[in-house]
Amino acid sequence: MHLSQVVEALLFSAQKPLTPREITAALKGAGDGDESLPNEFAKIKEAEVAAALEQLKIGYLEQQRAFQLIEKADGWQLASDPQFAPWVRQLFPAVKPARLTPPALETLAIIAYRQPITRADVEAVRGVAIESVLQTLMERGLVKIAGRSEVPGRPLLYETTQFFLEHFGLRDLDELPNSDELKRRELPKAAPIVAPPNAEETSPNQPEPAAPVDAGPA
Repeated sequence: MHLSQVVEALLFSAQKPLTPREITAALKGAGDGDESLPNEFAKIKEAEVAAALEQLKIGYLEQQRAFQLIEKADGWQLASDPQFAPWVRQLFPAVKPARLTPPALETLAIIAYRQPITRADVEAVRGVAIESVLQTLMERGLVKIAGRSEVPGRPLLYETTQFFLEHFGLRDLDELPNSDELKRRELPKAAPIVAPPNAEETSPNQPEPAAPVDAGPA
């Protein structure tokens, strides 16, 4: 039995992408507690699994199979070749979610290249309010809250999600088109929030001191 065959069986049976580490753990764990079932891959190394994955990937391409092995952000997965999509789609007639609008795509691109970023900074680039668009992106699972910025007011920061990478077929953010160039480009920023006045200054709600009473001539 060849390593590539066992790896292929694991990928075929998995309900999600598998990382080389997960595959290695599955190979080593086979036959645990059963001495009658020898495990010839008990000492397999992760590097060997990675090599087997590459071998399978190249083999499917050379054989022009109807499926391929692709590396995604969260691991390796078998998938049908995109050229067979018109036929495969007939098995999944569910209604597709609505496409993102141009404003939503523009907002998503700004967040993807400049994350983590505040809503105010995105609005400074786009020149319009993005509250409803940002809510749509979060509902679609493409954007999430990443914490708060360490500036006055501590506004929320936003970043893309793991699903964003999967949706666009990216392993990581470095695979974004022209990533280095666009990350270096200067973009408009929101005006800083003015700090509140010092506590020693008179509050607008504080009554003015009473005028001295003129006692008149003694």
